[in-house]
Amino acid sequence: MSDHSNPVLLRYQDQGVAELILNRPDKHNAFDDHMILALIEMLEQTDKDPQVRALVLRSQGPHFSAGADLAWMKRMARNSRQDNIEDAHRLARLMRLLNHHSKPTIALVQGAAFGGAVGLAACCDLVIATRQSRFCLSEVSIGLIPAVISPYVLRAIGERQARRYFLTAESFGAEQALEFGLVHQLVDDAEQLAASCQSLLQRLANNSPQAMQAAKSLIFAVSQKPIDNAIIADTARRIADIRVSAEGQEGLSAFLDKRKPSWIQENDDVQQDSDCQPG
Repeated sequence: MSDHSNPVLLRYQDQGVAELILNRPDKHNAFDDHMILALIEMLEQTDKDPQVRALVLRSQGPHFSAGADLAWMKRMARNSRQDNIEDAHRLARLMRLLNHHSKPTIALVQGAAFGGAVGLAACCDLVIATRQSRFCLSEVSIGLIPAVISPYVLRAIGERQARRYFLTAESFGAEQALEFGLVHQLVDDAEQLAASCQSLLQRLANNSPQAMQAAKSLIFAVSQKPIDNAIIADTARRIADIRVSAEGQEGLSAFLDKRKPSWIQENDDVQQDSDCQPG
């Protein structure tokens, strides 16, 4: 099967970077059941692969994704309610896998990010977008709701913004997305998008893979939870576990010995951030 006929491409780069590439530029990378299944398979594959240290989600063509493919939506509307529930569960599985991927995830957004594509961005740890990008939760304009993506989008933009944009289906620009918290960084064009991504990947390569996975797990464990005895005990256990782990021991030893830890490969062109060094 050629690249052109694959709705999603999985490519491996240097330093343990995996790229998931939405590959329907002729359809503005709108996703259907085939793309969803391909994304699920590749997310599971990269999550389990110990060689993968970071995941980049990007797209071919001028647009990140126009959201759900209307032909797919029309086909599903003719199916039974049970068929639609099962179909929605597959999309929900995709969002959950991306949101809980054990490796750091970076979304690169250009052009349109509409409907479910806003959910894809919200599920990634880091989002870089071009200043020309547009976002839209457009579901109500065609009689639907952003149900499956709502838990992730709400956490990204907050309830107050959701109460506007879920209801109006207005588009909003990259500057607003940055203000809302959906996007972390804006760049001028696709070339800078790639350069900024590479800069972030180099920074991630400086960090312990095990510690980054543990840090992601920590976020989910403590976010929006009351600071009670259970949370205090859980966080104490987590830091104790990471301190006595192999990478925890290696990281502390490397810092004290003023050398690079073992997870930084000799050919990695990674600069230590002196502003983040204790002492």
